[in-house]
Amino acid sequence: MVLGKLMLVAGIDSSTQSTKVVVCDAATGVTVREGRASHPEGTEVPPAAWWQAFQEATAGGLLDDVECIGVAGQQHGLVALDGDGEPVRDALLWNDTRSARAAADLVDELGAATWAERTGSVPLASFTITKLRWLQRHEPDLAQRVRSVLLPHDWLGYRLTNRMATDRGDASGTGYWSPQHDRWDTELLTHAFGRTVGLPTLLAPHEPLGRTQDGVLVSAGTGDNMAAALGLGIEVGDVVVSIGTSGTVFGVTDRPTADPDGIVAGFADATGRFLPLVCTLNAARVLTATAAMLGVDLSELDRLALAAEPGAEGLDFVPYLDGERTPNLPDATGTLSGMTRGNMTPRNMARAAVEGMLTGLVAGLDALRDNGVTTRRVLLIGGGARSRAVQEIAPLIFGVPVTVPEPAEYVALGAARQAAWALTGALPTWHAPVR
Repeated sequence: MVLGKLMLVAGIDSSTQSTKVVVCDAATGVTVREGRASHPEGTEVPPAAWWQAFQEATAGGLLDDVECIGVAGQQHGLVALDGDGEPVRDALLWNDTRSARAAADLVDELGAATWAERTGSVPLASFTITKLRWLQRHEPDLAQRVRSVLLPHDWLGYRLTNRMATDRGDASGTGYWSPQHDRWDTELLTHAFGRTVGLPTLLAPHEPLGRTQDGVLVSAGTGDNMAAALGLGIEVGDVVVSIGTSGTVFGVTDRPTADPDGIVAGFADATGRFLPLVCTLNAARVLTATAAMLGVDLSELDRLALAAEPGAEGLDFVPYLDGERTPNLPDATGTLSGMTRGNMTPRNMARAAVEGMLTGLVAGLDALRDNGVTTRRVLLIGGGARSRAVQEIAPLIFGVPVTVPEPAEYVALGAARQAAWALTGALPTWHAPVR
């Protein structure tokens, strides 16, 4: 029997730290090729670096015979373009907290309830709208040159197709998109920036963005969390806890949420539903920083943490090592408390680090429940989810069943699944393998 030729799609994950690419069979989701390239360090990055990483990650014919490409990117980042479509400055990433004062001012000016009602979220320093306010106040000459604003995934789509468009999922993290009306709220944008600018066209989840110069179809793309949800195929009752550079906790709902406390961001997903989400700044890097402090590798950190008793004999670590987004404390630092001569041991420090990181994520889980999100099980993903200590301690902290899908590039897989949707007209039923 002669097997037919596979229909191939590619998913791009342009994250904070790197570009990951998976090439998949559009029918089954099975990965047939992969590529990767690193991004520069820092919280402001020239967008050209993402394009360079994309080219590096797809070199050597990785995209040969691919019929559609989907791009997922880190949310919120500000890519401000001039009249020629060129960046006026390096992109400000989601984890750049210089706009914290601008975020507080915007909330004070209109009120948290107004923001939650109109956009589903209360602006934090990560949101695009706060970065625009910061740019207008601190770099007015550059602000005057801005003619259009894109998000990171939009910018890569623009480079691929020469069209400025986005999807509702990534748009929902800007601070100027209306979940009630599924459109841009340009009045809020003008309030923050002082004038209106060009915004990308909003595409339906299955709608193609365009084609590359080589004729390859490109799907609408989406934000990284929306793509992860699509890659995992989550349904109502599933809550994803992703432990990467940031920690995210999100579930899927049929109706938008609006949390005036600002803890839950009322995002849209990549299927037409909604993706209420809580984000922490301190996740997997809490583990790597603690391992470095103890002078051990991550496997030894696991061993130490699991050798300690729950509660680390009273040692309590609040790991706000990079400030914090949830709670909104951008200038906070970490705190180690409850120290005694008896409990200051490497194993207790390792345990306290794991428990402290997970406790921050539990607060996100509780906030989702408070906003009506059904929680039947937790799916644990991301680099930090590969930790044996995290896997064993998480069920004790979360209080619900915890499932650990097989390690995979779920953001890239979600982008590939969206590409298959755009290519075939039907959302494929791929399922995440569970360990």
